[in-house]
Amino acid sequence: MSTFNYSQLKRKAIRLRKEGLSYNEIKKEIRVAKSTLSTWLKMVPLTTKQKKRLYSNSILILSKGPQSQKERRIKEITEIIKNAEKEILIPLSFEAYKLFGAALYWAEGKKTKHFAITNSDPHLILFMVRWFEDIFGIHPQELKAGLNIYSQQDEDDLKQFWSGLTNIPIENFNKSFTKPANKGFKKNNLYYGTIEIRVLKGTDMRHRVFGWVKAALKGVSPKIELAQKEWKSLREVPRPINISTP
Repeated sequence: MSTFNYSQLKRKAIRLRKEGLSYNEIKKEIRVAKSTLSTWLKMVPLTTKQKKRLYSNSILILSKGPQSQKERRIKEITEIIKNAEKEILIPLSFEAYKLFGAALYWAEGKKTKHFAITNSDPHLILFMVRWFEDIFGIHPQELKAGLNIYSQQDEDDLKQFWSGLTNIPIENFNKSFTKPANKGFKKNNLYYGTIEIRVLKGTDMRHRVFGWVKAALKGVSPKIELAQKEWKSLREVPRPINISTP
């Protein structure tokens, strides 16, 4: 930047400051560092009216700051999700569909007893009901279901909701478990409760699912097995002795 341009910018900055503009407002007109403006303008006097305006603007910015940041972040996340959706080819291939359901079961399903999955998200539950049918030929009418709800919720309405969504007949629902009311119950409870859907005589199917998962994880298995051998002492921690008070 030439000496002439530098002096010209300084004169313009001083003029704008005398008009009562803030450093940020001046920076929009003059592309120089804020530290440079501070050096140029620290001796420029402001009127009482101008000081009040800058103070009011500062308070307004502070009050809106967190909310503006939150709104901006919500827009950013929405855009990220929107763009990410375009990265997935729909409909899923059969193999991708099979493994996606297997991964969901691996994360949310029962591991040692029954072939069942529990969740409160209607999207996940309906996906798995259809997955059981598409992969194993288990129709919704053959599934069993059970609810875990709060005492302030209506059991019959929730059964109607889940039955209508999944096509599992009402008569296939077991007696719901109702969490007893207490002083610390959640006010923001899960709106639809939590539902377990179970395939009758599905133990062998569960083993097949874990076989698919095991195949998908073969790439990481050697390192895990090595780490487990090295740290086998972690699996040998003695149980604490329960000493009852006489």
